[in-house]
Amino acid sequence: MTAAHPGTVIETLADHAASECERSLPEDVLHHAKRALIDWFAALLPGAGLPPATLLAAALADEFGGAAGSGRAVVYGTGRRAPLRTAALINATASHIIEFDDIFRDAIYHPGCPVIGAALAAAQTVGADGAALLRAIVVGYEVSTRIGVAVQPSHYRYWHTTGTIGTFGAAAATAALLGLDATRFAHALATAATMAAGLQQAFRSDAMSKPLHAGHAAEAGALAALAAGRGVTGALDVLEGEAGFGAAMSRGAEWGHAVDDLGRRYNICAMTFKNHGCCGHAFAAIDAALALRSDLDLDAVEAITVGTYRTALDVTDRRAVTTPFEGRFSTPFTVASALVHGSVRLDAVSPERLADPQVQALMRRVAMVVDPECDAAFPGRRSAVVTITLTDGRRLTQRQPTRKGDPDAPLTDDELADKFRELAAPAVGDAAAADLLAALRTLDMAPAGAVARLGLGPPMPD
Repeated sequence: MTAAHPGTVIETLADHAASECERSLPEDVLHHAKRALIDWFAALLPGAGLPPATLLAAALADEFGGAAGSGRAVVYGTGRRAPLRTAALINATASHIIEFDDIFRDAIYHPGCPVIGAALAAAQTVGADGAALLRAIVVGYEVSTRIGVAVQPSHYRYWHTTGTIGTFGAAAATAALLGLDATRFAHALATAATMAAGLQQAFRSDAMSKPLHAGHAAEAGALAALAAGRGVTGALDVLEGEAGFGAAMSRGAEWGHAVDDLGRRYNICAMTFKNHGCCGHAFAAIDAALALRSDLDLDAVEAITVGTYRTALDVTDRRAVTTPFEGRFSTPFTVASALVHGSVRLDAVSPERLADPQVQALMRRVAMVVDPECDAAFPGRRSAVVTITLTDGRRLTQRQPTRKGDPDAPLTDDELADKFRELAAPAVGDAAAADLLAALRTLDMAPAGAVARLGLGPPMPD
């Protein structure tokens, strides 16, 4: 295999990532990596009991071992183990189902699902300790978010970033845990590029494809790293080449954004952790609606106008809602639900809430429009302005310049822990959720055996 000489974007990223695996993380970066892992488990555990994760587990059941079978990676929700790629596929899919997963705002991207889905499966497979897992997560976030920023915002016109860019993140995290040198690391990323996929149309209707994008990214990225480890090569100029990723999947990719401030700025420290259980494009409007709610008589509402950025209309201007998927991807529904019930959490898309006549009536009064100021700020800021017109002619207006949970309005550690308990405890029980949270908070000191059993509770008989 030819030695890697930094020059292409992939070689530069791989050279940095390989060297990053050899040093300790700064304390603040380590803290944010643990926050990302806590948030991922909060989304994973309830999602593991829902389709399509349950359907994938059934479809791939012949790949499972027992509690200590042929595979070493845990498939959450089953209590069983499977090979790296199978576990990465199912767990990453599960973590994207309930729409509570993290966001890197500038790349319009959910990195946790594919990156951690692959990283944890790889760590359990190779017997890595907690510190190595956290380093791999940071590397996966760093490589993928930087590529994501370089190709946005045009990439998001047709492509689902979590499925495409997530493939690089999964490859990087797996390569880190496999201990690949810079040369093989670069080939892992190069091969990942040509397997990256995920179309926007997949979540313009009530289908199961969207969470599968995260799963595919985790599996394909892991495969790329495993293959590179055995000598499989990729085209190292696949990002900036004339028929490469940037040319095919964006307009005017700015590759300088992918390598600026490498090692000095860590994107994992600027994550958005969701405060609402729905598509992030609806968040600013929900926050604005909640700010107006205390002064509002719902019976006096004549009309609601949500001004926001164009992409939010393209993805969430859904006028009819009957299923959980449709509810999570409808700003009119989530705004109406927030006004009626005071929150948009998991129960917002329960059958009773979806059919709530007051919510249904109110959402029919919601109109979405493009607000020029909000549109100009996207994707760096996700904003909205909500105006509620009352039957007596008065108008109540709230401009929301950012979202609760964004880096400039972050969830505190306590708020993140509350979110974890809210989502995890119904899935695994209060005691198991408390034990897992404690383990995640001290993961940097965890030995390999603790990582292998992470989230499983007491040992199970074989």
